Amino acid sequence: MRSMVGLILGGGKGTRLFPLTEYRSKPAVPLAGKFRLIDIPVSNCLNSGVSRIYLLTQFNSVSLHRHIRDTYKFDRFNGGFVEILAAQQTMEGADWYQGTADAVRKNLRYLEQPGIEHVLILSGDQLYRMDYREMLKTHVDASADVTIAALPVDREDAQGFGIMRLDDTGRVKGFLEKPQTDEDLEMVWTEPKWLDDHGIPSRGRGHLASMGIYLFNRDVLVELLKNSDYQDFGKEIFPMAMRTHHVQVHPFDGYWEDIGTIKSFYEANLALASRNPPFQLMRQDAPIYTEARQLPSSRFEKSEISNSLIADGCTIEEGVVIQNSVIGVRCHIEKSVVIKDSIIMGNDFYPTDKENRCEDEHPMHIGEGAVIEGAIVDKNCQIGAGAKILRDNIKEENYDNGKVTVRDGIVLVRKGTVIPPGWTNS
Repeated sequence: MRSMVGLILGGGKGTRLFPLTEYRSKPAVPLAGKFRLIDIPVSNCLNSGVSRIYLLTQFNSVSLHRHIRDTYKFDRFNGGFVEILAAQQTMEGADWYQGTADAVRKNLRYLEQPGIEHVLILSGDQLYRMDYREMLKTHVDASADVTIAALPVDREDAQGFGIMRLDDTGRVKGFLEKPQTDEDLEMVWTEPKWLDDHGIPSRGRGHLASMGIYLFNRDVLVELLKNSDYQDFGKEIFPMAMRTHHVQVHPFDGYWEDIGTIKSFYEANLALASRNPPFQLMRQDAPIYTEARQLPSSRFEKSEISNSLIADGCTIEEGVVIQNSVIGVRCHIEKSVVIKDSIIMGNDFYPTDKENRCEDEHPMHIGEGAVIEGAIVDKNCQIGAGAKILRDNIKEENYDNGKVTVRDGIVLVRKGTVIPPGWTNS
């Protein structure tokens, strides 16, 4: 694994996650109260022995830079790093990244250094846990040029993915993006027995979906990028590699979720707070790393809390009811507040830290008697006493007044917003 480099694609503007990406890049979006999306692929790399990691990004990257700088520090003897490669002007060009493949092409000099044999291409907005050592074994055993991770899906789900067709050895022989017709689906059908024979219970699933996780021989990747002007890995580079090189599939059957939309973000967070979460944050053998904040334990008065995640540094006063929700760091929730099926992202600092106050110096808290149901409240917000933010009150699907937005049927309160006392979204 020491000859492998991890390359995490930070994504574009993150328009499908707007307004969560209004002031931050997609990988910097908070997750599960105390993490950020970027912590998932970085942690997977570190837990797999990949300690040289590049992150490619170009939009709203200030908070992402800060998080990477404060979180991932390596001793000088390890040789590891997590380094951000932002779009920049160079002697070769001054253009923005035009796509995932173009972003890697513009940074090939980092991959052409001595001692690199394999390059792992990852996405910065997926929730899963994978040991990349197993993927490397599949790659080496098959003498492959490229290996792609694949998730077994049923016929209905296959219509939303890029689906691969294999031969009996697991070599990719065809690829179809989001097949819709019965004829198309039959064309990329994989016998369930093939999965069963490779240790993955098929359970009737007969299609293998691309997870957007690629393992390249370094020289093959350089060749493919230098000899083409293709801009996207999934739609262009991968299909070309399939025609000209040996592309092998690595089947994966764990939890995997693409956090690309407000709906998927909302549902994934609430699933993590459930009694039996599909993804375990607590794994001693494969932890999820994040910034080590120097925060006190959260303090609770007489409150009712069930099926929820509560992060560090919170104060939750008497009579509060929290159900099926995620509460982020440094939250101050006053008396008799009700929070259900919601994500409260917390605060970047305590309001008593005068040197860090917002311009209008509003106290960041959820006021007494407020009710929040089916909503996402971004960081550093003030929710006034008695205010009501209710998913059931949505009457306009694409409502947006600059402070409160409705996306995918979910109410979002934008970062730094002040909601006055008694306000309701009816």
